[in-house]
Amino acid sequence: IYSKTFSIPFLIRKYDPRSSVFQIQYFRTSVVYRNEVVTVKTPAFAESVTEGDVRWEKAVGDTVSEDEVVCEIETDKTSVQVPAPAAGVIEELLVPDGGKVEGGTPLFKLRKGAGAPKAEAAPTAEAPTAAAPPPSAAPPPASTVGPIPTTMPAVPPVPAHAMDSKPELLTGFLCVIQVKMNRMRLRIAQRLKEAQNTCAMLTTFNEVDMSNITEMRKLYKDAFLKKHNIKLGFMSAFVKAAAYALSDQPAVNAVIDDTTKEIVYRDYVDISVAVATPKGLVVPVIRNVEGMNFTDIEKAINLLGEKARKNELAVEDMDGGTFTISNGGVFGSMFGTPIINPPQSAILGMHGIFDRPVAISGKVEIRPMMYVALTYDHRLIDGREAVTFLRRIKSVVEDPRVLLLDM
Repeated sequence: IYSKTFSIPFLIRKYDPRSSVFQIQYFRTSVVYRNEVVTVKTPAFAESVTEGDVRWEKAVGDTVSEDEVVCEIETDKTSVQVPAPAAGVIEELLVPDGGKVEGGTPLFKLRKGAGAPKAEAAPTAEAPTAAAPPPSAAPPPASTVGPIPTTMPAVPPVPAHAMDSKPELLTGFLCVIQVKMNRMRLRIAQRLKEAQNTCAMLTTFNEVDMSNITEMRKLYKDAFLKKHNIKLGFMSAFVKAAAYALSDQPAVNAVIDDTTKEIVYRDYVDISVAVATPKGLVVPVIRNVEGMNFTDIEKAINLLGEKARKNELAVEDMDGGTFTISNGGVFGSMFGTPIINPPQSAILGMHGIFDRPVAISGKVEIRPMMYVALTYDHRLIDGREAVTFLRRIKSVVEDPRVLLLDM
């Protein structure tokens, strides 16, 4: 124990007309000494998450400042950052890198206030040796893997521990690296396979003439940005069109309860929007889209996208969802068949916009066109409903006035 509690008397002058005695009141206070060691535990997870894998950002002996991230806990839905509660030095890691933890599991020990002065004095102590030649100036040691050709293609960044885990795999000019799949990637793979095994998936296609929506965006994007401080994109048009089509075709917004063998219809529209992150595909949910306009949708997409890029999405941001939209067009995709996001019954796939020759009133014109795909669970949704749903989306995106006229 590195703290001591003691009492300090404070004289309080309370005058009582019936007495000339001053009252003395004692306050109890405490002083926390430097070098106090605290144990930091795993924060509580959301209800649907029971455990996660630890990935350390710091090592034993590292100096950290208050609120600096010490480790990240990867769950099957999101990542949870664990910051240092105070400035100090990491004294002990209680869980190995990649180890599984539950809520409340002790993670590491931190010695408060220690090490900070040393970190500031380190440059001065090493100053006399600064004139020494840098290590890179020395001739490289003999290597067992041979010279690396200058035409070797670039490889994506790999975690530092990956090279240490399988050094025997480095032979000749070939480099084979094995990296453990994180929990999020494993969960994505499991859910996609579950969708294939459970749903009777069928995909129908159509194409959308993007001329009108492109012209509208070109005409109003500057004014929209000035007023709302966000950019006007194409995604809001498809999200709003999907909400309109889902209200028109309620079976696409429904789901089969395999336990009770019942069809569950929803009178609300919560649309999951697929977002690619370095750790995998996440699908945050825009709630109650049926009551939103284009501006509301753009703000919601911008907020969720920013949280995804900063790795700040919570489990609550991804729970639920009655329908999913995946936009492969941002990567240049021309055509594809999306996989249903269980337990939903359908998913809309957007693709790239390309100029193509199309027949307009008996004449060939060059128009910006997009292929769209709807993958649906054929156990619940018939072909007529699926095609009608996709044509509703096509009509709204090609002419947003359809929404105003409710046609």
